[in-house]
Amino acid sequence: MQLSQYISDLLYRYECVTIPDFGAFLSHPISARIDNATNNFYPPQKQLSFNIQLKSNDGLLTSYISEVEKISYEKANRKIQKQVVQLKSRLKKGETIDFKYIGALSPSKQGILVFNPSDHLNYMTEAFGLTPFMSPSVARKAFIKNSKPNRTVELSSRNKRSRQFIRYASVVIVFIGLGGSIVSNLYLAKIEKENILAQKKASINLEAKIQEATFVIDRPLPAVLISLKKKTGEFHIVAGAFRIEANSNKKLQQLKELGYNAQRIGVNRYGLHQVVYESFETRKEAEKALFKIRKAHNRSAWMLVKSMP
Repeated sequence: MQLSQYISDLLYRYECVTIPDFGAFLSHPISARIDNATNNFYPPQKQLSFNIQLKSNDGLLTSYISEVEKISYEKANRKIQKQVVQLKSRLKKGETIDFKYIGALSPSKQGILVFNPSDHLNYMTEAFGLTPFMSPSVARKAFIKNSKPNRTVELSSRNKRSRQFIRYASVVIVFIGLGGSIVSNLYLAKIEKENILAQKKASINLEAKIQEATFVIDRPLPAVLISLKKKTGEFHIVAGAFRIEANSNKKLQQLKELGYNAQRIGVNRYGLHQVVYESFETRKEAEKALFKIRKAHNRSAWMLVKSMP
C-alpha cells in the first residue's frame, strides 16, 4: 500500500491528515517570501509539520483508502495498522522514514522524532504553476560631485532651467489632454445620439412590415431536435496552467489525442490558462480518476473544485 501517495493526495484538500496510532501531518499556509541572502523569490505555499501527539483515528485516511482501493473500511483500517507496526519498528532501529513528496522522519539522539519537510510539491492549490525564481541584485553607482566650482554652478543652472521647462511642459500637456478629452466626449455623445435615432427608426419600420406580412407554409419542414450540452461538473483534474495561451492549446490537443475529455476552464487569478484532463460531477469519481492519472500519466496532476457557469 502506497501510504505516502494517499497522504499526499489528502494534503491538497485538508490541513490535517492523521495516521491512526502514529501521528499527524499538518499544513498551514504561509505568504510569499524573499530570501535576501540568495535573492530568491518564493510563492505562497503550505508549510508541512508532524505532530506525534495526534494519533486518534478521525476516519479521513481510512475512508479515502477504502474508496480508492474499493475495499471495506475495516480492511483499510487493518492495512494501515500493519503499516504503522512496520513504521514504528524502523524508527526503533534508528532508521529514517521517507514519506515521498511529504518529508522524512528520523529519531534524534535524545529519542525525539525530527521531521524534515520536502520541498518537491506545493500543496497550496491557489499557487499552482508558480515557481521560485531568482532576481539579480541591482548595482547602484555613487554620484561624484565635480570639484570645479565654475562647472558645478553651470550644471546647477542648467538643471534648474531643465526642471522649469519640464514643469511648464507638463502643464501644457495636461491642458491639451483635457481639451482632447472634452472634444472626444462631445463627438462620442453625438454619435450615440444618432445611433439611438437610427435604432428607433429601424424598429418602427420593422414593426410596420411585420404587421403587414402574412405567412403561408404549404410544406413545413420537420422539427429540428437540439441536444443541449451537459453541464460540466465542478470537480476538475488539472493537467497544467500556462502563461501563454498557445501552450495551453497544445496541451489540450495532446490530452484529446490520448483519449481524455480535456477542456480549458478559464484563467485563474494569476493569469494562467488552466487545462484539465476531465471534469466530474462527484468527488468520488474525480478522486478515482485522479489516482489513475497520477499512476499512469502525470504525478503532478491535482483536483480543483470549481463551479463552471
